[in-house]
Amino acid sequence: MQRRFLPLSALRAFEAAARLGSFKAAASELAVTPTAVSHQIRALEAQIGLVLFDRQVRKVSLSNAGTQLYPVLRDGFDAFEATLAKLMQQPTRSQVSISATNAFTVKWLVPRMSDFRSRHPGIDLQLQASDDLVDLRSTAVDIAIRYGRGPYPGLVTEPLFTDRFAPVANPRLGVVSADDLARVPLIRFDWKRPQPDNPTWERWCTVAGRPLPPEAGQLRFSDEGHAIQAAVAGHGIALVSLALIADELEAGHLVQPFGPAIDGHTYHLARHADRPPSAPVQAVAQWLRAQAAGG
Repeated sequence: MQRRFLPLSALRAFEAAARLGSFKAAASELAVTPTAVSHQIRALEAQIGLVLFDRQVRKVSLSNAGTQLYPVLRDGFDAFEATLAKLMQQPTRSQVSISATNAFTVKWLVPRMSDFRSRHPGIDLQLQASDDLVDLRSTAVDIAIRYGRGPYPGLVTEPLFTDRFAPVANPRLGVVSADDLARVPLIRFDWKRPQPDNPTWERWCTVAGRPLPPEAGQLRFSDEGHAIQAAVAGHGIALVSLALIADELEAGHLVQPFGPAIDGHTYHLARHADRPPSAPVQAVAQWLRAQAAGG
């Protein structure tokens, strides 16, 4: 008999009746009538062409065929029960998804993952890196990191920290003052949403009271993370987020040779207003707050 034709309900009824020695007791365990159990066993006997029970007036007993079949089914059902019980006892892991920009995900979130795992070993983080805005109403994203001024209709938001931008370069370039801007290429990146207060080289020069060097060469990238890597590689001086290059500054791969530093926008922690946060989501949000407060 092929596996897909196995009469599982009838086999279950037979196993219960054989184990309990009674159609009535089997019916009680299976929450059906004794007649239903009898009909299922009759149908099973007809399908396999063998008698499984010797039926007497007040009792039933296993036939030779039933005696051979019963221990196989008993052991199989016992194995099912034991495995399912073991699976159900295993602790379930929670998963929380965070949406953020490519640069923030790679340069700020990923370096902090070991700290998160040590503090919350039962929560799995799913990081969704994209510079496109994710609609929290139509996705399974639990938390979004929004970068800008706001407001964000339909979202519950709170500020994490305000970004700061400053010129940085590989120390091998020997950049020591703003006068070096005339000889070192300026590294730029494109803002996805152009705004007049974006921290650009033009705005930095206005704050610093210096003209933009007309003779300076330029490298332009579509992503801030690429601009950071170009600066690390020594291809020029970049105006980038100090929050995103904290590791590079600490390791000495980049230096901030001069100021001023100018304000960027604010990173906001956001979630959908109509989706109450679960305990794991609240734990992740609290961890993000603590990380932001610690720099």
